[in-house]
Amino acid sequence: MKIVLTEFVTLDGVSQGPGSPDEDTSDGFTRGGWLVPHIDETFVRRTSEQLGLADGLLFGRRTYEAFARDWPKITDPADPYAERMNALPKYVVSNTLTEGDWHPTTVLNGDPAQTVAALKARPGRELQIHGSARLGDALLAAGLVDTLRLVIAPTLLRTGRRLVTRTGATCGLRLVGHEATPNGLLLLEYETTGQAPRAEYEGVAAFV
Repeated sequence: MKIVLTEFVTLDGVSQGPGSPDEDTSDGFTRGGWLVPHIDETFVRRTSEQLGLADGLLFGRRTYEAFARDWPKITDPADPYAERMNALPKYVVSNTLTEGDWHPTTVLNGDPAQTVAALKARPGRELQIHGSARLGDALLAAGLVDTLRLVIAPTLLRTGRRLVTRTGATCGLRLVGHEATPNGLLLLEYETTGQAPRAEYEGVAAFV
């Protein structure tokens, strides 16, 4: 399966608490809910289409527990996400959980890079990470992410946890899809290409 990381971020790279003011207040964060004013029909349609490519969902413990609390309560048959989110196989990377109650759930104990690499080797389409920025960052650093989907909100927070924070190898990205929604969200899709290339600028003649 391909590992696909989907993250909502601000223009200054904050990924914490996009959905509501009280979604994630860790470290005293008080500026949550920044994505919601910009959600529109195009965003909903595209993210629903992308969810349709998933054969499984991959989480860190914190995001899993939040999703497991909230998604089973959404029973509106018109909701474009809920039925699939609740039905898809869930995998949670954790050395503190022993089981999950959002069925079907498998807990992956041990080293995250090793357990996710073994899962990735199974046949299938996409194993999608939604949120779980710490896990996503770790898997990016380990070279296990195949596709990065970013939804960039037109806002600057100047505080909050960023998506990429850990040290590790560089990561090159190739843009394979882009779209701007009517409310100003940028939907960007990248394929990872190994380590980031570097070069020395030798004038414009090299590029024309």
